[in-house]
Amino acid sequence: MASVAALRALRKRISPSFASRIIAFTSDSRSISTLVLAEHEGGAIKPQSVSAVKAAKSLSNDNPISLLLAGSGSALHEAAANAASCDLSVSEVLVADSDEFSHPLAEPWAKLIHLVQQKGGYSHVITASGSFGKNILPRAAALLDVSPITDVIEISDPHLFVRPIYAGNALCTVRYTGAGPCLLTVRSTSFPVSSILADSKSNDAPITQVDLSTFGEDSVGKSRYVKHTSQDTERPDLGNARVVVTGGRALKSAENFKMIEKLAEKLGAAVGATRAAVDAGYVPNELQVGQTGKIVAPELYMAFGVSGAIQHLAGMRDSKVIVAVNKDAEAPIFQVADYGLVGDIFEVIPELLEKIPEKK
Repeated sequence: MASVAALRALRKRISPSFASRIIAFTSDSRSISTLVLAEHEGGAIKPQSVSAVKAAKSLSNDNPISLLLAGSGSALHEAAANAASCDLSVSEVLVADSDEFSHPLAEPWAKLIHLVQQKGGYSHVITASGSFGKNILPRAAALLDVSPITDVIEISDPHLFVRPIYAGNALCTVRYTGAGPCLLTVRSTSFPVSSILADSKSNDAPITQVDLSTFGEDSVGKSRYVKHTSQDTERPDLGNARVVVTGGRALKSAENFKMIEKLAEKLGAAVGATRAAVDAGYVPNELQVGQTGKIVAPELYMAFGVSGAIQHLAGMRDSKVIVAVNKDAEAPIFQVADYGLVGDIFEVIPELLEKIPEKK
């Protein structure tokens, strides 16, 4: 590629405005560097963080990508070792080891991002658009005095992004014109990762410890960790499952919702729920699918007793195949379904449970 100086020398031969655009593009592309905020659990990087790395690769071909992990103990260092080989594009893994990061609270994480950004001068900071990213990135943006761009589903160029609006019924193209860094949350379903590369020592990125000597404890956090609860189940994670079986308020009770769980077990699927079902207390809120819940894009999405409110459709409309069962033939869910059955779910689900063989 020609140097910027050489391009300036060509200005006498070509249009000055055209040359200026080339110089600006060359300078801009060379200044791209990305910090990816990574989640980890049990010594492994979560798939949505690998999707964030794939999104970072879309910014530029020559884009040094640094992964930032925080936590404490041996699980953190095991996760860092896995992160170093999770993608060939990762040039560095930054590790912040402190008891302050034992739990992903927004205050210490935002301070950490501010500290790392001051030292690294990254042009972009990216994380997955889940509860982790939605909790941390806005506070980090406030400390950095920039405006974040959320729920990005497509990256057209380093400062041009596409994101859904109106509960996914329209797409908005946004150009970022503010000061750096550009902070993004990306939908992992829009940047799918086919498989995580196996460990290869020759491809491992270097692991660097973040200097926390100036981090300090000069402020009292606005939040505190209370407890973490999770379901004791062997079902796949809702956000990354290949098959999702979702129930709505039409199931009428938590006891009836167990039919959805039994069907999911037979199919080896994850269980989802509408906001109405969650608000009614049928299932915990971590199973909610929709605009204010989890965004999913499985190969097969089965909806039983789901009316299809736009807030729910925003969380599952990218599913490859959608199957809907509802006794209301006018239910909006049928407008997006590939296969629809007008029927009573209390008759359809037991029949499916009877005819579908047990998962081996």
